[in-house]
Amino acid sequence: MIKIIVGTNRKNAISKKIAVIYQEILEQNGAKAEIINLTELPDDFVFTALYEHNGKNKAYNAIHDKIKSGNKFVFIVPEYNGSFPGILKSFIDGMTYPNSFNAKKCALVGISSGIGGGGIALSHLTDIFNYLGMHVLANKIKLAKIEENMSNDHVSNRLYLALLNEQAKLLIDF
Repeated sequence: MIKIIVGTNRKNAISKKIAVIYQEILEQNGAKAEIINLTELPDDFVFTALYEHNGKNKAYNAIHDKIKSGNKFVFIVPEYNGSFPGILKSFIDGMTYPNSFNAKKCALVGISSGIGGGGIALSHLTDIFNYLGMHVLANKIKLAKIEENMSNDHVSNRLYLALLNEQAKLLIDF
């Protein structure tokens, strides 16, 4: 099962809408997918689940176990201040090093309100995943001006849909 991580804990985030669309695309192509939304993280996990507290927060451990059981991932990554959200970095920091991501595979989808599509965020995240031993699919999608390319919670830009479909197929075969 492919795990789709919504890379923000912002309520009603477009990232979650893109994750649902991506899940539908994967399932249309015969792959099962599960969405892991960072809104599900315990409010205090940065203080109760990381470093010397690793393994002590039951709510975080349940999410951590979902990650450990996965072999392929999709990260939906909104651009925040020229990079990716701090909550995503904290989430990654709480994973068992290096086993949670080592030798596993992922695809990255960047989204932004501006013209960059989260390209710099994806670059930063790729560096981290390479350090952790994760294989990152070279086909990284950058969805710029996302609000202008959606209608009623659906991607209205045909190119964006084609890119998502292409990447999903590549991930399945990766």
